[in-house]
Amino acid sequence: MSDYSKADHISRREFLKQGLGIMAGATILYLCDIPLARAFETVPKPSQLRARAKSVIQIWMWGGPSHLDTFDPKPNAGPDYCGPLNQAMPTNVNGIQINAALPLLANQADKYSIIRSMTHGINGHETASYVMQTGRKPGGRLVYPCMGAVVCLFKGYDYGYKGLIPPYIVLTQPQGRFSEAGFLGQKYKPFATGGDPAQKRFAVAGIVTEGLTDKHQADRRALLHSLDSLGKAMPDNKDFKKLDACENKAYSLILGEERNVFDLSLEEDKLRDDYGRNTFGQSCLAARRLVERGVPWVTINYRGWDTHKHHFETMRKKLPEMDKGMARLLTDLKDRGLLDSTIVLWGGEFGRGPKVQWEEPWNGGRSHYGKCFTWVVAGGGFKGGCVVGASDARGEEVKERPVYPHDLIGSVYELMGIDPEGSLPNSMGLSVKVMPSEGGGGRLREIM
Repeated sequence: MSDYSKADHISRREFLKQGLGIMAGATILYLCDIPLARAFETVPKPSQLRARAKSVIQIWMWGGPSHLDTFDPKPNAGPDYCGPLNQAMPTNVNGIQINAALPLLANQADKYSIIRSMTHGINGHETASYVMQTGRKPGGRLVYPCMGAVVCLFKGYDYGYKGLIPPYIVLTQPQGRFSEAGFLGQKYKPFATGGDPAQKRFAVAGIVTEGLTDKHQADRRALLHSLDSLGKAMPDNKDFKKLDACENKAYSLILGEERNVFDLSLEEDKLRDDYGRNTFGQSCLAARRLVERGVPWVTINYRGWDTHKHHFETMRKKLPEMDKGMARLLTDLKDRGLLDSTIVLWGGEFGRGPKVQWEEPWNGGRSHYGKCFTWVVAGGGFKGGCVVGASDARGEEVKERPVYPHDLIGSVYELMGIDPEGSLPNSMGLSVKVMPSEGGGGRLREIM
């Protein structure tokens, strides 16, 4: 049988899926309500907790940032610990100092709180990422969903989210290293935009295609419809109507006004300059635009922090870039009245070794370090201008008030109005809580 004769036997459903997959891309996955995409048929009851935050912007420091080089400097620890980044500077909050490499963020310390006693003791990327994103230890019968997927469940389409933009966005590349949706299933995976917001046109996967104009998109859609003789012959078929509705939603995003959220050229040039004309800075700006549209969870997957070798050379580029983009994000959210309703989370799967590895082959690198590291939280009900916990004089051990991943994640859920003690649906019918019961250090009541 030739390829052409094979095509005669493709069903309309399959033909539409293939055709739309070419034109509408990943948007279809989020806009189709297909029962097979669900891992379960019921959703948990809404929480009775009052939501103080509507959205989260997570700055995921992929690879793990050094706490000594950022928000927990140890200038007296000596060159084997500090290297050339051996200066601390005061912030605009009396008594709080951060690394002198972050002068812009030093002027925004009243907007964020620093957790200097994060710990889980794991030094492997995959396992540490899973624990830090889910609050669960690896192993066992279930693969648990990450924070973004849980928020997508409780704040997404099942609970009245109406936007065409998916409720869980990753800028720009998938995080990898863990299953974001876990047992919740594909419906709760993030939409990874791809592309680069720092380019002249932000080519968002399935929405904005380089070299393809709106007219080209419309012409392709018209061609598809002209070939759809079966659909014309069966206009009342329920399954076909579902696919048609799905197609209409997808093209409303591709050709409609909601796609403009990704068009950063609509912002003033000065503001874009203030964020930094680089992928991270423009991702911060895109994240602000997304939460302004009501998207519940946005992750900025900020790569480049796995610095086993030549650490300080890398920091000379990365720290000013981070300082500029993150500081402007905080002020922009504040100026627009969004910081009170938007949580900003900064942190990675672990920290980096306090003691510099000067020897070959590392040449001044820092290793993985899960025993003691730092996260930063801001907005959405978290107080600013505070420090939680402390590390010792060299940043090697938690000195006081250990904070475990489930402490932090449970605190975020509470501020989002999600009951950590509530239930998570799963296809195995097991009784599973949103978060393990409080234990260890406890939730971050002192800054909530």
